[in-house]
Amino acid sequence: MATTLYVLSHCPFSRALAEKLTARGGSFTTVDVGEHPERVPELVKLTKKRRIVPVLVDGARIEVAPDGGTVF
Repeated sequence: MATTLYVLSHCPFSRALAEKLTARGGSFTTVDVGEHPERVPELVKLTKKRRIVPVLVDGARIEVAPDGGTVF
């Protein structure tokens, strides 16, 4: 299954989680919702209407701002 990380470029929590995943050797696709606002509706659905990043989707597992996040 594909792993997707939803982020905002200016979010330090997004940057930290991406660095952590990269350090572990994880493969993931990054979606910057600031650059791709058309993806916001799917993110809001995944987070049950919370407007926060980062959000990590790994198969059926969804982690919403596991170490803190930025509201948008």
